[in-house]
Amino acid sequence: MGKTCTELFAGLDCTVLGNPDDEVSGIAYRSDRVRPGDAFFCIVGMTTDGHSFAQDAIDRGAKVLVVERKVYLADATDVTEVVVSDTRKAMALAAANFYEHPSKDFALVGITGTNGKTTTTYLVEHMARVAGKRTGVIGTVGVRIGNAQEKTAHTTPESPDLQKLLARMRDERCDVVAMEVSSHALDLERTWGTTFAVTAFSNLTQDHLDYHHTFEAYFEAKARLFSKGYPARRVICIDDKWGNELLRRCSVAEDSIVTTGFDSSAQIHPVDVSYEPTHTSVTLDVRGSRYSFDYPLVGRFNVENVMCAFGIGLQLGFSADVIVEALEEAPQIPGRLERVKASHDGGVSVFVDYAHTPDALEKALSSIVALTPGRTICVFGCGGDRDASKRPIMGRAALAADHAVVTSDNPRTEDPNAIIADIVSGMAAGAGRFDVQPDRRAAIARAISMAEPGDSILVAGKGHEDYQLVGEKTLSFDDRVVAAEELERAFGDQVDEPVSGD
Repeated sequence: MGKTCTELFAGLDCTVLGNPDDEVSGIAYRSDRVRPGDAFFCIVGMTTDGHSFAQDAIDRGAKVLVVERKVYLADATDVTEVVVSDTRKAMALAAANFYEHPSKDFALVGITGTNGKTTTTYLVEHMARVAGKRTGVIGTVGVRIGNAQEKTAHTTPESPDLQKLLARMRDERCDVVAMEVSSHALDLERTWGTTFAVTAFSNLTQDHLDYHHTFEAYFEAKARLFSKGYPARRVICIDDKWGNELLRRCSVAEDSIVTTGFDSSAQIHPVDVSYEPTHTSVTLDVRGSRYSFDYPLVGRFNVENVMCAFGIGLQLGFSADVIVEALEEAPQIPGRLERVKASHDGGVSVFVDYAHTPDALEKALSSIVALTPGRTICVFGCGGDRDASKRPIMGRAALAADHAVVTSDNPRTEDPNAIIADIVSGMAAGAGRFDVQPDRRAAIARAISMAEPGDSILVAGKGHEDYQLVGEKTLSFDDRVVAAEELERAFGDQVDEPVSGD
């Protein structure tokens, strides 16, 4: 499948220096991945400038260079240059053109917000399946097309990778695709040129401020998914001020909107909720009609996710009865308050959750505290090379547990002990209620050794991840597997006392 420059750059404001009938056989944004006949997009990044790699791209066979300024290279005489104002935005639209706008051929749901994106995409996928649709999912846990699962490098892939993936989903005849849309992806134009049927907003709490610097900039990145550049039906949680601002903007634009939240002003809100260790019972008011049902997810924050999924289902045209049927059989979301299964657990419940923001940690702990007859112990850390300002806030949030064990998460290129020191700086109020164990396996073992029957342990931060990033190495490490092993180590050798006879 090839496209001429004229076809590839249709709809873009650009200047073609060379032959507009040159045919492009692929799109590349890394020179080391250029194949003969590709168009190479010179992306201006935060640390590198793709224009510096133009010669390497030509040497590898690039036929077209897409640039923000003309490059003067001795070997560029037979290469067409396309000059644009923004190579990232141009790449996204060109990628959509190259793959013939696949997102127009099915109902694409884009879900953004700090927390809840993964769970909501899985709920939407399950709901669509119950409605008889073929589905796809794109997000933090990976990609799924039908029943086939594969991993991805980013929550929301780079635009050429995204459009290629959407084209595969089109070719596999998907009817509904649920996608997590990150703030980075929106800011970096990865989704530009993509057509959404529904866009949904969950919440906004502290995260990624190392990239966005301010809450306002973080919000504006998320808000792009609700702008005129992304026309769609909307679902907006209005439990925080950011959701209310989105509601105001979308109302001015006269968008179709379903609001969700705990406040009775939301079109979908709970009338009654009962939290159980294995499920939640809820009665939702949905635009004046009431629906009572149980679903096998726990915690207050999952009520938010269920309401968001309910709203998305309505915006997709599913009946309320189909939505309720699907939610009653909701799947376990990988690494989201996922209970660890072990043959011997000594009466101790261990949950693994992806919570890696202060708000998510608070919500996860609140849910577990409400379900636990005994004490709650939290094992957590913070990632390296990421927003350092949230570390002491995470420390304070962890004090909602009876005891916390501070450990290493994904330290990347930072010193794990320095990260831990940042966390502990916020825990002065909990003196005596936490300890430090930098080795993550040892920290999980430490929590289990402290626990008694009826206690619960939350291992937070990595969730579904089956690796740990230490320096430049990717080490095999899955909290769920390690916790199960440590439970067996602690309780597997216990033998029931024999019952004496008369």
